[in-house]
Amino acid sequence: MPANKKKHTLARQWELLKRLPTRGAGKTASELTQELQVAGFDVSKRQVERDLGELMDAFDLECNNASIPYGWRWLPGASSDLAGMTLADALSLSLVEDMVKPLLPVSMLQGLECRFAQARKKLNDLAVENPKARWIDKVRFIQPAQPLLAPQIKPEILETIQECLFADEIIDVEYRGADAETAHSQRLHPLGLVTRGQITYLVATAWGYSDIRLYTLHRIAQASRTYKHCQKPTGFNLMKYLENGALHFGSGKTTCLKAKVSDSLARILLETPLSEDQKIVGNRLTATVLDTWQLEWWILSQGAAITVIAPVTLKKIIRQSLEEALTFYGAECD
Repeated sequence: MPANKKKHTLARQWELLKRLPTRGAGKTASELTQELQVAGFDVSKRQVERDLGELMDAFDLECNNASIPYGWRWLPGASSDLAGMTLADALSLSLVEDMVKPLLPVSMLQGLECRFAQARKKLNDLAVENPKARWIDKVRFIQPAQPLLAPQIKPEILETIQECLFADEIIDVEYRGADAETAHSQRLHPLGLVTRGQITYLVATAWGYSDIRLYTLHRIAQASRTYKHCQKPTGFNLMKYLENGALHFGSGKTTCLKAKVSDSLARILLETPLSEDQKIVGNRLTATVLDTWQLEWWILSQGAAITVIAPVTLKKIIRQSLEEALTFYGAECD
């Protein structure tokens, strides 16, 4: 038997074993055939029956012939805890691998690396004969923005921060702000880790202050454990903190945006609204949105497709930004 065909047979039979019940009347060959077909295996009922016959010689299986059609199951008391992973497991792990790596503690990632590798190998081995194993080549998540390369985070710093976050411990760091030339000492009380695009942020309070701030991990030059218990603001909840627009860089307050929009932008916003209460009448847009820098960046990114009417403060900010840009574009450049 060719190597690839043998691998496919083993994968199919292993998948079959994992789908057999440990109690009840068992599953019929027809039911198992349908489940395998849904999983992407091109298999007939007759082939499943042959597989079950072969597997019965090596595993503690039984055919329940109390009624027709017969049901297949594990023998009472037999161990059905099989190692390995299903095709669905392999696809899921491969799809989320890049997204979860910055968020999981290094100690946990070390245990998952072999699972990620196993998932890639399983998909590669099954790709020739099982079309569902090739699903990974047909789907991708793309950021709706100009692609940027992720900054480098030192592994030892990431590990220290994750350990302190997990243990609710204070972290001593050397942190360089966005506009600073040198790093300064900070004593942080970690509250959470959040990845936004290519940037991973540590949500924390500093020293004895209660205001919550964001610290980009790649700007941390050094981190060390203090083994001292950290303090959390009363009632702090990471999910609520994010829902209030913290990672959109705002105060958490809302504002009523009124603007004139182009026909093309109006069509886009009708499909993907800015808010639940958004209204577009003709070319007039009204929506209650979070008052954030992200809102300003989005408006500026639309160029001439949107003109802010209210609030007046936001209108002035956008106008000033556009005037400054026009000054640079209007100047002679090499």
